[in-house]
Amino acid sequence: QVQLVESGGGLVQAGDSLRLSCAASGRTFGDYAVGWFRQAPGKEREFVGGISRSGASTVYADSVKGRFTMFRDNAKNTVYLRMNSLKPEDTAVYYCAADPGGMWEQVYVRSSQYGYWGQGTQVTVSS
Repeated sequence: QVQLVESGGGLVQAGDSLRLSCAASGRTFGDYAVGWFRQAPGKEREFVGGISRSGASTVYADSVKGRFTMFRDNAKNTVYLRMNSLKPEDTAVYYCAADPGGMWEQVYVRSSQYGYWGQGTQVTVSS
């Protein structure tokens, strides 16, 4: 079992950047595929990006492609979400999720594919 803790959220202006961190404890994080999801008020949780266990494969939602980048440091048991050119519509609670299943380069894009979730970190982008 793995425990996930997100950090790095905050209040920024449109066009600014943030880097979110998802730190894992309890198990070797390199054994897990990881995803980032977000949920805005009144909306369903949506996929933002996912990264394979090796870190070599990533998938992003169209809404963030070219602006957001995921990378991982398995030695630090941490996955990062670098967010550039932030927009007001990026405002949401951001969650990281992890799951140990699948092939080495597999990336999961559905929330149902992840068995472990963090508590979330708030990102607010003002216009």
